[in-house]
Amino acid sequence: MSPPAVGPDDGTYRNPVLDADWSDPDVVRVGDDFYLTASSFGRVPGLPLLHSCDLVNWTLVGHALERLEPAEEFAVPRHDRGVWAPSLRHHDDRFWIFWGDPDQGVFQVNAPEIRGPWTRPHLVEEGKGLIDPCPLWDEETGEAYLVHAWARSRAGVNNRLTGHRMRPDGTGLLDEGEVIVDGDRIPGWFTLEGPKLYRHDGWFWILAPAGGVETGWQGAFRAREFFGPYEEKVVLEQKDTGVNGPHQGGWVRTPSGEDWFLHFQQRGAYGRVVHLQPMRWGADRWPVLGDEGAPVAVHRRPALPPQPPAAPATDDDFPGGRFGRQWQWTANPQEGWAARHSGDGLRPVCVRSADAHDLRKLPNVLTQRLPGRPVAVEVDLALHAGAPGARAGLAVLGDAYGWIGLQRGTDGQVHLVHRFAEAAAASERDAGHPRLAPDGRARLRVEAGAGARCRFLADVGDGFRPSGQVFAATPWRWVGALLGLFAVAPAGRGDAGAADFTRFRITVL
Repeated sequence: MSPPAVGPDDGTYRNPVLDADWSDPDVVRVGDDFYLTASSFGRVPGLPLLHSCDLVNWTLVGHALERLEPAEEFAVPRHDRGVWAPSLRHHDDRFWIFWGDPDQGVFQVNAPEIRGPWTRPHLVEEGKGLIDPCPLWDEETGEAYLVHAWARSRAGVNNRLTGHRMRPDGTGLLDEGEVIVDGDRIPGWFTLEGPKLYRHDGWFWILAPAGGVETGWQGAFRAREFFGPYEEKVVLEQKDTGVNGPHQGGWVRTPSGEDWFLHFQQRGAYGRVVHLQPMRWGADRWPVLGDEGAPVAVHRRPALPPQPPAAPATDDDFPGGRFGRQWQWTANPQEGWAARHSGDGLRPVCVRSADAHDLRKLPNVLTQRLPGRPVAVEVDLALHAGAPGARAGLAVLGDAYGWIGLQRGTDGQVHLVHRFAEAAAASERDAGHPRLAPDGRARLRVEAGAGARCRFLADVGDGFRPSGQVFAATPWRWVGALLGLFAVAPAGRGDAGAADFTRFRITVL
């Protein structure tokens, strides 16, 4: 497990508080508890649910979305589709999550408790390019509203926010909508997106970033009426810090009345890591984020009861063949991909596939986030597959990828292999020299150093030995690099066999 973001025992924390790819975070408080969700794109289960009591120490408690729909569309990996930029709210004694699928429209799910049961996805509004939706139930008027952004790749337009009246039960919209903020009319603003909608101090507030995920800023908009007109102000930007972006997130208030803002920073192969910023209201009644509008690196912790250090789990012994909440498939899973058994260890079947030569196309890859700091990743592997070409291994996945593992050769023996594929390549090449694994077993290791530069190693009974050259991990289009476990075999007939993964561990270097 990566250490949490608490600072020295001096009452401070350090950013990022979630040092991995928890993209497009949104947050809500219910009682003394804080909950966060994030984009999951095409991975399953989707809509991760995190819990904290102090806004610094977070644990993963579940997911709100068991499968992506339509199921046939997500039977194969869709790394840049699926769940984009969700909004998490609590209304009428229920939790609500709204998100945009850029190819289908605005969806929502809801549940009486954060751990569920969650409803099946409901299509609130059909349409191409409708993204980043956020609802608001106005307690002052009883009206319900929804605001969303646009994806130029699907709709042909962006840099604008559209507002709608919504059915109070969240099942649909009541009008065609109006553009309530047009970024093209604001000098210097572009790629306005990710709106979060609030009611405060007699104003409607929209917190939304612009300028792009790597180079932009966080804006605030306010109006007396939901449909405007809105005033705008930049409330958080990089200035002379090392926090590029800083991009979209959510505002939350503690029981004692402190205000805080959680947002992400794009960090290349590490994806979108999450920062916590102090927030206050200035004399001009605009929000002031961070240190007078600049992101903080270290700050006083929120005035909340102290909590033991915690972070989302990474290690796994796979008890009974089950995997922990931190794992996600790269597409909707099918029965039989992983066998249940009485002992510890993940036992994936070597699924036969015409795409066995390219891990990016396989739906049966079990993944978790690459931590945002230097780590060593280790797992034990035993290959029981008898089919020639059947293989299993540990991968670092992105537009380019590399993996190390075991493969059954045409000679009937098991070999340690190390392979990679460049971003534009349609298939793999050898990254290291194959060698025999006499017992069909290996301890695999990836050392992910600074800048996500990865060294692959393996122990087949003679100690860890490095293999090949250093591999620089790369993100996918919207997703940071992922760690993956897989088992696969070339297309054909018959049972190809299985593999066992045991003792998955991540340690900080």
